[in-house]
Amino acid sequence: MPTPDLAAISFDDVAAAHPDAAFPRFHARPAQGWINDPNGISFINGRYHVFFQYNPESARHHRIAWGHVSSADLVRWEEHPVALRPQPGGPDEYGCWTGVVTDDGGVPTAAYSGVRGDGGHSEVVIARGSQDLVEWDQTGHVAARMPDGGDVTAVRDPFIFRFNGKRYAMQGAGLATGHAALLLYTVEDLSDWKYQGIWLTTENPVASQFTPAEIWECPQLVRVPDNSGEDTWVAMFSLWLSGDAHEHANGVGHLIGSLTEDPSTGLPVFTPRSGGSSDQGRDFYAPQVVALEDRALLWGWANEGPGRDGRRGRSQEEVDAAGWSGVLTFPRELSVVDGTLAITPAPQIEAYRGGPVARSAEGRVELPRFAEAVVTRAAGASDAGAGDAAVELLLVGGDGQQTVFSGPLAGGEELRIFVDASLVEVYRSGAVATTLRAYPAAGEKWQLVLPAGASADVWELVQP
Repeated sequence: MPTPDLAAISFDDVAAAHPDAAFPRFHARPAQGWINDPNGISFINGRYHVFFQYNPESARHHRIAWGHVSSADLVRWEEHPVALRPQPGGPDEYGCWTGVVTDDGGVPTAAYSGVRGDGGHSEVVIARGSQDLVEWDQTGHVAARMPDGGDVTAVRDPFIFRFNGKRYAMQGAGLATGHAALLLYTVEDLSDWKYQGIWLTTENPVASQFTPAEIWECPQLVRVPDNSGEDTWVAMFSLWLSGDAHEHANGVGHLIGSLTEDPSTGLPVFTPRSGGSSDQGRDFYAPQVVALEDRALLWGWANEGPGRDGRRGRSQEEVDAAGWSGVLTFPRELSVVDGTLAITPAPQIEAYRGGPVARSAEGRVELPRFAEAVVTRAAGASDAGAGDAAVELLLVGGDGQQTVFSGPLAGGEELRIFVDASLVEVYRSGAVATTLRAYPAAGEKWQLVLPAGASADVWELVQP
């Protein structure tokens, strides 16, 4: 059985040798191929494991397998061999789609959506892994099939959670009525899921307001820290609409609520009370959350795009030439602060801070190609004037400039801005993040424009 050290490739080496200036250096992914949804995020045997939808053969979405990276510290990442592959004649012949990894009695186990053919319904497929999660036994065992009856027209993306000492699972779904839904399962035996019915739909007025969709993709449900002291759960959904084609106009939404036990059935009941958008960027989709003992961590997918909101993008021809597509975000911590979802980068990310580039800089500030900037604004600063209080991140070159990010900064607020080649992540204190893609042309420089009363500390990102 191979160990992670023997089976792995250091991502530092992959990134340093990559010929594409847009390739990230601090967000682990293979050097070539298509990636999308993060999958199977887990902390097992002292390592964080992140799997992801992966086509190692080209930079296009086709014949999806599971790629695999792992880390002991969320900073130094290693790439492992392909974990799951479509099996000829099996329930995942058309693709090993989104799912989770859990510890099942000491055995790392993947539960994922398998599809037999183009246009077919997905089924929950089980695979068992080695202790280091590098080798996988794909027997084609199906733990849950499409529900009977015709009410459910689409189902995908299993997620497992525990409540009151019991194990449950859910899948996202679309209904014949046009509503998005969650399906609930009891899972005493991971190889045989018991369907309990439609659990929640967009007929719920809170869900309809904050998470409108035709199918809830990549459903998540985790308990998160709440500064009120309440026992708070967050459900998160990727909001699929027909004709999305990786554009995902509705993005990702979440519901904040409580989980209780129905006294008559003993099943859990999720009651949403509020919600919102889970990321303010147009290039963020399909996040996955893992609930750990002391925190909940999220990774999301930032795709390549044709350019949105005035930002320069990449055509399919340019993506094909580059040979790679898709980036996963930094790990992010979730909490609820004063009734609102707050998302921050995992504190381990500070290990990437190199030497300071600027301290308390004002006005216009040039950033390195790989940078972190912390922007603050004095609590008493005036917000008068429509554009006076905006922070802008620009790409500036000989042909002019393009605005990659523009957002307000109130007095007393903080923005943390990360630039990793073509990926930008912006974290606002007490709020959700903003994920964006942008591609510097030759000679272009990153530049911050700060409003009156604001200043920035800037560091270059380096590998520790």
